[in-house]
Amino acid sequence: MVNKEDLIYLRQAIALARRGMESGLGGPFGCVIVRNGEVVGEGCNGVTSTNDPTAHAEIVAIRDACRRLGDYQLTDCTVYTSCEPCPMCLGALYWARPQRVVYAATRQEAAAVGFDDDFIYREIDQPLDQRKIPFDYQPEAAAAELFLEWKEKADKRVY
Repeated sequence: MVNKEDLIYLRQAIALARRGMESGLGGPFGCVIVRNGEVVGEGCNGVTSTNDPTAHAEIVAIRDACRRLGDYQLTDCTVYTSCEPCPMCLGALYWARPQRVVYAATRQEAAAVGFDDDFIYREIDQPLDQRKIPFDYQPEAAAAELFLEWKEKADKRVY
């Protein structure tokens, strides 16, 4: 359930999206990450200005928050984003494990202005041999051995 505090942070994410868009950093997307009433991470889309296809607002904000917090997980944080996360950002959010995500626009609204993530959502469910980008599986013993080493590694940090 969205409350008044959520609206404040959601509007901050939208304002960040506007600033990034108007200054030519990238598309109209912004994200703010909050822990205990404090903004601990923020980002706007920087895909075109950085030539980095992963520089989506949520990814930039996750990186910022994790750096500031000194942790790779955001378990006690709320993510506020101007738009429903794309599949890449959705995956990153699940890895970061925030408490919740609040967004202002849907992926259908984004698609209506040219940001069509539905293509990727459809590709995920396709068999490998039917995807638009070919994915070729070539087993290598060294890769399997590496996983076995990880499984047995005593000092690993599980995530």
